[in-house]
Amino acid sequence: MKIPRAEKVLIVKSERKLYLLRKGKPYREYHIALGKRPEGPKRQEHDRKTPEGNYTLDFKKSDSAYYRAIHVNYPSAADRARAKKMGVNPGGAIMIHGQPNWFGWLAPIRQRFDWTAGCIAVSNGDMDEIWEAVEPGTPIEIRP
Repeated sequence: MKIPRAEKVLIVKSERKLYLLRKGKPYREYHIALGKRPEGPKRQEHDRKTPEGNYTLDFKKSDSAYYRAIHVNYPSAADRARAKKMGVNPGGAIMIHGQPNWFGWLAPIRQRFDWTAGCIAVSNGDMDEIWEAVEPGTPIEIRP
């Protein structure tokens, strides 16, 4: 079955959900795992938090160490300015991705816990659907 193209991706961290949106309404939802310290927005490299705000999904990575990945263009100019003011590195390499290569079979257990370094993880099957629905340039909103 062909998945319709998403006009936007919405992440609601407190719900542990990723929503694909068309015409402002969700048409698919997926369970997600986040960084090990998910409360609050990402402020600096290695804080194990997932960013919050409005970004763009700017490229796809088919050779990811986590099955497949779609890059979030974090940090924004505002994120970089905040980090500079704080005297820290804002971090980067935030992705929506699948499971670690060769360990996709552990998703039913792994996805019950927040385990990433700040990325948004889904099962490999869910990643296949998201991969099909999302094109580079798709906006993503990450809410608390």
